[in-house]
Amino acid sequence: QVQLVESGGGLVQAGGSLRLSCAASGRTFSSYVMGWFRQAPGKEREFVAAISWSGGRRYYADSVKGRFTISRDNAKNMVYLQMNSLKPEDTAVYYCAAANQWGPPVELDEYDYWGQGTQVTVSS
Repeated sequence: QVQLVESGGGLVQAGGSLRLSCAASGRTFSSYVMGWFRQAPGKEREFVAAISWSGGRRYYADSVKGRFTISRDNAKNMVYLQMNSLKPEDTAVYYCAAANQWGPPVELDEYDYWGQGTQVTVSS
């Protein structure tokens, strides 16, 4: 079992940056692949980024590639999502999630644990 709590969301102007954090507690954090998803109003939850157990492999959705960076600190039980050059279409609730296997995991049902989400709003 692992508990996930996101933070760092907020309101930012287009072109700006935000850094999301996800704190994990419970079972050994380093035993999980970690991912970020987002859900915009009226849309399905979608994959954003994933990072492998030690951080050696990373995978991004095409829509965020080159703008977002996922990272993790296993000593602190933290995973991060640095978001640069934000666009209004990045507005969504962002969720971190934990999975057991690397595919990479891009589907919702590949993840076993979810946080409660943090709102990111990008104004034009």
